[in-house]
Amino acid sequence: MTAKRLAGQPVAVAIRERTGQLVSRLSSEGITARVAVVLATDNEATAWYVRSIERAAEQLGVHCQVLDLASGTQSELAQTIRALNADETVHGIILQTPLPESVDPAALVQLIDPAKDIDGANPLSLGRLSVGQPAFAPATARSVIEILEHYQIPLAGEHVAVVGRSAVVGKPLAQLLLQRDATVSICHSRTTNLAEITKAAAVTVVAVGRANLLTGNEVSDSSVVIDVGTNVTEDGQLVGDVHAESVQTLVRAMSPVPGGVGTVTTALLILHATQAAVAVLEDASLRGAPMAARR
Repeated sequence: MTAKRLAGQPVAVAIRERTGQLVSRLSSEGITARVAVVLATDNEATAWYVRSIERAAEQLGVHCQVLDLASGTQSELAQTIRALNADETVHGIILQTPLPESVDPAALVQLIDPAKDIDGANPLSLGRLSVGQPAFAPATARSVIEILEHYQIPLAGEHVAVVGRSAVVGKPLAQLLLQRDATVSICHSRTTNLAEITKAAAVTVVAVGRANLLTGNEVSDSSVVIDVGTNVTEDGQLVGDVHAESVQTLVRAMSPVPGGVGTVTTALLILHATQAAVAVLEDASLRGAPMAARR
């Protein structure tokens, strides 16, 4: 048996279609959604990722502004975020990681207006998510949900094992799964019976950042496995947290690396930016604001 391949590309295409509909609605009101990316590193891999966001935004008619602050101080970065919060024409803010060692990322993400926090970085966004209030979830966590729903993988009443407890994936993903009536087990480095939990789960999501963490010994033939990991091996290959060779011949379905969750993430960021813009438009309409104020 070979696992069904849960490719990210068809999911991303569907998300872009939803984004296009929102862009058309905004355009009819004379509004262009705008996202600002605060970049504070000269890391080439990060720069490549940011360029991919720019391209995706441009293709959909969303304006993407990259603020290159590679030598920026804590004060300069904070000032930039505050200015973007105050700019009514900016609908989404992304503080791109990694950040310089000299700055405190926790202090910076707390400055991002939750209404513009399209990658769910502010702890307020996670808090709102946990109590069911409107908030943008981190794009990677939501990408997992988008893949599962696109391929019609049942979640309500099912046992889902989330391996990883980061604020970027594990914790927000657990909240998103609970909202869909899944029964969630959160596993981590101190979990002593990991194989027992993952074998019993209908769906296992691995988001630890450790190559080949989950092997064929930790899955069952009825499992669906979502691999969130992206790890570069010594010979330069990109692999996930799942040992694909041993797992894909056993499980029912599995997302690939590359070509899985990462493919969906960028599309979701652009969708979130347009959703934020529409929220501003709808709020202005409810308040009876004149069209000039909505822009």
